[in-house]
Amino acid sequence: MVLFKKVVILGTGLIGGSLGLALKEKRLAGEVLGLSRSRKNALLAKKIGAIGRPVFSLSEVSSADLVILAAPIETIIELGGRISGLLNEDCVVIDVASTKEAVVRNLSNVLPNFLGCHPLTGSENKGIIFARKDLFKGSLCILTPDKNTKSAVLKKVKLLWKKLAVTCVVMPAKKHDQILAFTSHLPHAVAFSLNLAVPDKYLKFCAGSFKDTTRIASSDACLWSQIFLSNPMHLLHAIKSFERNLAGLKSAIESNDQVKLTKILLISNKKDKYKK
Repeated sequence: MVLFKKVVILGTGLIGGSLGLALKEKRLAGEVLGLSRSRKNALLAKKIGAIGRPVFSLSEVSSADLVILAAPIETIIELGGRISGLLNEDCVVIDVASTKEAVVRNLSNVLPNFLGCHPLTGSENKGIIFARKDLFKGSLCILTPDKNTKSAVLKKVKLLWKKLAVTCVVMPAKKHDQILAFTSHLPHAVAFSLNLAVPDKYLKFCAGSFKDTTRIASSDACLWSQIFLSNPMHLLHAIKSFERNLAGLKSAIESNDQVKLTKILLISNKKDKYKK
């Protein structure tokens, strides 16, 4: 079932490339084109089948009926502004950024058919070489419409994600950023910090627990610095919550209070049932 005749993906990295592979595999697009910062990356995206052909000018979006902004947040906002005068009146535009308030605030008024999206999937690995056609299968995608969002656009984007075997949840951009500050941005902040806390000479002794906890500390530094700085208020609130809980655990250890320490750990254990 072809939903879009011509899709242009602006940013053919892990997420953009995986979307291209999924769209082509499900035959949801007549044509999938991709634009990248480098010619080499665009040609690699074509080679692995993520796009039908690379493009090297934003003018290609003028005949598209779906544009996907799949780049770091600052670039998404910049590209959204640059393509605003090039699109046909029916072209749908979505993004895949990890924070939504800044993106929606900047693009909702300049792109008539824009809808913010955040597929909750990914990897610590970056680049088109790690793209997978099944990356989104069984995942959750948060959609963040605002007062300017057209019902027809929301309906069509929901259908797109459904065809990719993704479950959609709709919420305001602010609510999204509040939640993701705790469930995504804080874990990354902790992983980066934990990696820094361990002396280099001890790293060869790290076993599975450390490797599992710090896996995401290998994530793209440029991308995550932008994510952190685009959601400072909510992330700082999340960090303070973590600091309070760590301080409670520290206090129990300092006072040699096994009862209190065990209670803290048991309360944490019980939270696992909500993640299943």
